[in-house]
Amino acid sequence: MSISDKILAKHISSTYTNKKNNIETSKIEKSVTPGEFIQVSVDYIMVHEQLGGRIAPEFQKLGLNHIWDPEQVVFILDHWVPPPDVRAAKMHQRANTFAEKYHIKWNFGQNQGICHQVLPEKGFAQPGRLIVGSDSHTTTYGAFNCFSTGIGATDVVNLFATGELWFVVPETIRVNFHGNLHSNVLGKDIVLQMLRDFKTDGAIYDGFEFGGEGISQISIDSRMTISNMVVEMGAKNGIFEGDKLLADWLRAHPPPTEAPSTLQTILQKSARPNSSKTSYSAPISPNTPRFISPEKGYNYKKTLEYDLSEIEPMIARPYSPDNVIPVAEMEPIEIDEAFLGSCTNGRLEDLRIAARIVKNHTVPTDVKFIVIPASRDIYLKAMHEGLLEIFVQAGAMVEYPTCGPCIGGHMGVLGPDEICISSSNRNFKGRMGDPSSQTYLASSATVAASAITGHITSPPQEKTRI
Repeated sequence: MSISDKILAKHISSTYTNKKNNIETSKIEKSVTPGEFIQVSVDYIMVHEQLGGRIAPEFQKLGLNHIWDPEQVVFILDHWVPPPDVRAAKMHQRANTFAEKYHIKWNFGQNQGICHQVLPEKGFAQPGRLIVGSDSHTTTYGAFNCFSTGIGATDVVNLFATGELWFVVPETIRVNFHGNLHSNVLGKDIVLQMLRDFKTDGAIYDGFEFGGEGISQISIDSRMTISNMVVEMGAKNGIFEGDKLLADWLRAHPPPTEAPSTLQTILQKSARPNSSKTSYSAPISPNTPRFISPEKGYNYKKTLEYDLSEIEPMIARPYSPDNVIPVAEMEPIEIDEAFLGSCTNGRLEDLRIAARIVKNHTVPTDVKFIVIPASRDIYLKAMHEGLLEIFVQAGAMVEYPTCGPCIGGHMGVLGPDEICISSSNRNFKGRMGDPSSQTYLASSATVAASAITGHITSPPQEKTRI
């Protein structure tokens, strides 16, 4: 079995009947095959604003009055924070009321950041886990050797009621990475190259499995970017094999044991001005993570090899994430906005690289350079490292963690005919603002380089990587 197969098999519900053998799966060794329908139990379900959007009304429509296990639900507000209008404010109210009424344990409110950054930071994404969320980019957690995917509002309601969900076991595409990345080439460039190869319909309901000796050259932040954007190729999930780099990261982010109210106290203590700590750091776990590995000789749907040394800065032109070419082949199109942030590229690696590029430069006055760290933790670390000061001195507008402009919500909505270069994951027509506006997708390095020149620009090549 592939990694995804093994995780799904492990989570098959004890009440699910194997149609083929007509016996309960609890009585046999659990295994799955691609194309098979299965019923599974999940470890966690993540919900955000959608809880106050479609989920709560559907829940009430069915006359439900309980959640199967409030301790397995993670709730966080992130898309419209703070609410930019009355509609968003009412959605937050409905979501908060629901979370309180049904005693959701992991209630992170609206001041922690973007869900797909916060959950891994708090230790929810662990090897072998099965996590679903009310957001298509829940695939991000595959960077941590767990199976994660997005689901719709009606599936969330079903899960709230029963704790179980059905899946069709996806076929798996194996991707092996080799070689070394050049400076200022990041996970965003890797996944954009994949989108150029696969297109947006090249992996419908397939799962990606990433491995090869080259993954040691891909940071955890960049792995999250790759797993985040596999859904743009139509994939069900994108999971990485485990290695030392991931083991070290997981030891610093062990599974949570305290509810957010207790964590808030720890956060406040660790963020004191005279503290040597830059932000909350979970206690380091001495345990070695138990990674899930694929069977030797597994028959993948296809196997692909990528030489990282051949990857260069890439860019996706309007109006599709797969309309990709090397940045070097782009004409120097003038921009109105440069957005650095989102669940795709608002991480510390992104801010460090971007700050290094914009330091001692000034953003043109006719360019909006918007910087939004992906989480409160990253915001604090960037503050203590002096990164935010570099951005502000360059003329950037630094905002509090939120999805904001990525979805055309607020804090950088595009006007008619405006052009934006963004580190986010989608550039569909009208997504970030007016339908006549245009969005180009690129890495944080390319976004930063473009912000200071005022036009789409390749990032500088350096002798060493960060």
